[in-house]
Amino acid sequence: MNEHIQKLIVDGTLYGLVFFSVITWILIIAKGVQHYRLGRQNKIFTKKFWSASNLEAAASLPETTGAKARLAASGFSALYVVDGESPDLEHSWDRQELLERHLRQQIQKEYESLESGLAVLASIGSTSPFVGLFGTVFGIIHALSALSKAASPSIDIVAGPLGEALIATGVGIAVAVPAVLAYNFYLRRLKLASADLDNYATDFVNLAQKSGFRVTKPLSKTVGNQRVTGATANAANQALGAAA
Repeated sequence: MNEHIQKLIVDGTLYGLVFFSVITWILIIAKGVQHYRLGRQNKIFTKKFWSASNLEAAASLPETTGAKARLAASGFSALYVVDGESPDLEHSWDRQELLERHLRQQIQKEYESLESGLAVLASIGSTSPFVGLFGTVFGIIHALSALSKAASPSIDIVAGPLGEALIATGVGIAVAVPAVLAYNFYLRRLKLASADLDNYATDFVNLAQKSGFRVTKPLSKTVGNQRVTGATANAANQALGAAA
């Protein structure tokens, strides 16, 4: 094989490993920000949810973000009923099964969101050492080829190619270690977050059972310059009716 091609393969391997390293650290930072925001949002929503007087009041909480908030919104969408309105086809069957199905689907969506990027980290962590070894092999071939063509063989002729070969192996390991550690760390965080959502879903079903798996859909109404929802809107409606 042409020495120039061998050199290009070694250099391409090193550049490829550098690219893998950049992708790894981008994913590490992105997943760190994602899990930090998830924890903070869930903490805020959990405090508001369990501070509500009942499930009706919890359904009227201001819109918040986070996995638990989205899970609760999905659960409430299965429980909402409007007084005097005939239920649609979706809400005409067993409401507990409907609620559990909504919660399962939302948990799966949250799981997929948190799982994104982990396959890339696992792939980089498992393949980078072999990519580095691939560069090492061609580096050694390059060194042996240079040695065989030299008029007076010496260690100086093979020192450069062998050094590049060893660098490729070292870079491959250096890229793989952070990827593997990050994958294991975020996989653990994923399992904890999934278990937390499962526990919250179980608590939500138990609370819904106490209310007969029915929650009056919060109404929104503008009173003066203020927009109110849920129980506040109902109170406002009663006050307006009394005034009329």
